[in-house]
Amino acid sequence: MRPLLCLCLLLCSWAAAARPAALLRLYTLPDAALLVVDSRGREVRAYHPDRPLIPASTLKLLTALMALQTWGPDHRFATDFLRGPDGRLWIRGYGDPWLTSEELDAIVTELKAAGIGRIAGIGVDDGYFAGPLTVDGQTETDNPYDAALGALAVNFNTLHVEKRGDRLASAEPQTPLTPLARQLARRLPGGRHRINLGHRTDAAQYFAEVLREKLRQGGIEVAGTIVHAQVPGGARLIVHHRNRHPLDQVLAGMLKYSNNFIANQLFLLLGAERYGPPATLEKGRRAAADFITTRFRWRNWRVVEGAGLSRRNRLSARQLVEVLQRLRPHARLLPQRAPGIRAKTGTLKGVSSYAGYIDEGRRTFALIVNQEVPYDFRFRVAESLKD
Repeated sequence: MRPLLCLCLLLCSWAAAARPAALLRLYTLPDAALLVVDSRGREVRAYHPDRPLIPASTLKLLTALMALQTWGPDHRFATDFLRGPDGRLWIRGYGDPWLTSEELDAIVTELKAAGIGRIAGIGVDDGYFAGPLTVDGQTETDNPYDAALGALAVNFNTLHVEKRGDRLASAEPQTPLTPLARQLARRLPGGRHRINLGHRTDAAQYFAEVLREKLRQGGIEVAGTIVHAQVPGGARLIVHHRNRHPLDQVLAGMLKYSNNFIANQLFLLLGAERYGPPATLEKGRRAAADFITTRFRWRNWRVVEGAGLSRRNRLSARQLVEVLQRLRPHARLLPQRAPGIRAKTGTLKGVSSYAGYIDEGRRTFALIVNQEVPYDFRFRVAESLKD
């Protein structure tokens, strides 16, 4: 037998043996849970399925279900643009989680179509969200996953810059370099960096600065300053912009990239939808509790935010499977990591989770491990469940 063929056969045999070995290893872990059900909801495998554990980012599956059942997959988030009595352009934000540089280009086109050729400054009103908003589990770092929440935010409250010596540039062609970006980037070492806007006022300021440059690029003259205040009385609505990306696309992005900013923006918006503005985390928790109480018969659970950042969150494998069973019509929103598996990961220090669908949804599974295991352990377990 040829050496290369022998090696391939050995590797295939090793991989086949590793899958059940991972499952056997799982059954020795004291702080782990697994549930697998078939298309009729019958249990195929179960290990501590009702034990409440830290779900990490698999909690985003519940946030996605809440959003879909509240608004529907075609819902589009809105932002208002008004003309003040003094000629200033006012923006009233409602927490749209997908306002990107490209979306601002579309907004500029709408403003021009509405006859706007010159504005006497920009005003930003982010009062739809209360402040300050402190998410349990979020830290004060430059990492994008620690981006601040806000009623007005562009590019998920992050900026992408490149620094070479004393030269600063935007690291993405669609986003102009603004004064605030320059200020924040000066302290960075050389290279490319994606950092967050960690404060709500910075978020609204950066939104206004990027919009100002986009307006100028679009041929709209911008004079005056940027102010942060409530929209004044007498302001006239010019454009009620509805995002070009419907909710199902927003959720697909949130799940694929495990975007904490999107998840907790939605969590806040769900609270404001049910209890009215301003949006607060407490209202989001109450909305989650109402949703769970009316749609499930759960006991021993806790949800304190919508992204899975908090170590105080608790869900069981069975509860995650129940969420996934309700999400089945939207299974395509989950990322596909391996052939036959669509699932969402969750990772915190000492937490490794994985939940989704196997073999085109013929099986639904949830795996939660609350102790140290190799990063790929969950994937090896999932592969073993395909057999």
